[in-house]
Amino acid sequence: MSKSRILSIQSHVAFGYVGGKAAVFPLQCLGYDVDVVNTVNFSNHSGYARFGGSRTSASELSTIFQTMEENGLLEPERLLTGYIPGGEALSSVKDLATRLRHKNSQMIYLLDPVLGDSGKLYVAPDVIPIYRSMLPLSTIITPNWFEVEVLTDIRITDLLSLRKALRILHEEHHVPNVVVSSIPLRAWMYESLPSHIQHPLDADNPQPDDGYLLCISSSTEDPDRGGYPSTVHARSIPLIPGYFSGVGDLFSALLLAHYQPTSEYLVSESVNANGHPLPIAASEALSKTHAMLALTQEYSMSLPEDERLPTDEEIDEQEPSRKIRRMKGRELRLIQGQDIIRGTRPIEHRKMELWTGFWSS
Repeated sequence: MSKSRILSIQSHVAFGYVGGKAAVFPLQCLGYDVDVVNTVNFSNHSGYARFGGSRTSASELSTIFQTMEENGLLEPERLLTGYIPGGEALSSVKDLATRLRHKNSQMIYLLDPVLGDSGKLYVAPDVIPIYRSMLPLSTIITPNWFEVEVLTDIRITDLLSLRKALRILHEEHHVPNVVVSSIPLRAWMYESLPSHIQHPLDADNPQPDDGYLLCISSSTEDPDRGGYPSTVHARSIPLIPGYFSGVGDLFSALLLAHYQPTSEYLVSESVNANGHPLPIAASEALSKTHAMLALTQEYSMSLPEDERLPTDEEIDEQEPSRKIRRMKGRELRLIQGQDIIRGTRPIEHRKMELWTGFWSS
């Protein structure tokens, strides 16, 4: 069956795999036609010692969108937006998403609100209220832990604050589907999980924080119950150590690719997550992303020692080439792992499990 057309709006790098370079090829591997609009054109991602290039202005984005529309080329069934560095450019994308949603209420829109990570913003602060105003346009959002806190103004420190943040996203911002991946599995969260989701801890390392990550999906599109409270699924996975870029971009693309509307997933043989489309898609995205990271880690560890030196900010600043060698060795192995994306290489399936009692425990 022919797959639908996707419009991807996010960053572009000449070298490496982040932004569109991490998302478009996987989407194409899975049978989608992808139209690509670049929000930045950089030499490489900013994790290298040096990068250069240009940001696409709001007027340039508007011209691209307008011309595509005039030529009848702007009719995507799915929309994917990622890194957009400034408020004016983001407003241009918001205007487009609003028009597309008005034309096609069934369009599937995955909004990745790229704001920052680990307590640090990557973008200008003026984009935050614009992202909040865009949330009701989305079908799925894929914020990281820090971005959930920024969007909701909730510091997440326990199960109660996590519930409150999800409630704000679902009820106040009208987001039907939320997926948060790569969450450090802190002790309070581990203790809150049902036993069938908890990952067995290493007897020599009983603290969950350092060794595992958690992926959470929360959906109000429940075919059995519908509405609020949401249905929450989760899965813990072993942490693959080291610095990788483009992982969130890859995950979001795979999530969008595997997410199927109700009419399609109900007849699918892959229904194995209580009949919900979101955890089914999240299971596929999580499994393939983790397998791709394992492949990349295996490759990086096979490199000469001077290309896999540990991070040392002081030495890296004095010797930029040291950091560049390390970054090159950790670029995602998308081409070498395309059989993972296509589903033709056997990998461990990491199924999202129903978080029973999430709202009541």
